[in-house]
Amino acid sequence: MPRVAGIDIPDKKKIFFALQYIHGIGPKVAADILTEAGVNPDQRSNEVDEQKLAQINAILDNSYLVEGALRRQVQQNIQRLKDIRSYRGDRHRKGLPVRGQRTQSNARTRKGKKKTVAGKKGVKAK
Repeated sequence: MPRVAGIDIPDKKKIFFALQYIHGIGPKVAADILTEAGVNPDQRSNEVDEQKLAQINAILDNSYLVEGALRRQVQQNIQRLKDIRSYRGDRHRKGLPVRGQRTQSNARTRKGKKKTVAGKKGVKAK
């Protein structure tokens, strides 16, 4: 299994898609890296020679923030928002959607499973 940026990438997939298994690399960046390194995107990742893999590694190290460093930077940005008590930081702290989505119906991914409130139904007024 080839290693790029310290990550094992799948060897049966085309290198264009295998690079996208690295956190922080999407289709655009993968295409840019392969163009810069001079690698055919349709080539399987186990067919790419060691010299080209080393070149891809060098490009990633010099130009892009990936994997652990990227995750750490995102967490630091969220922590900064929490520390300065911004609106977005408060939403992160409460576990609610941050970017203005509605929460009355939906937002289950952020809010978690429904918490049923007891004593709502059986009350009748005379």
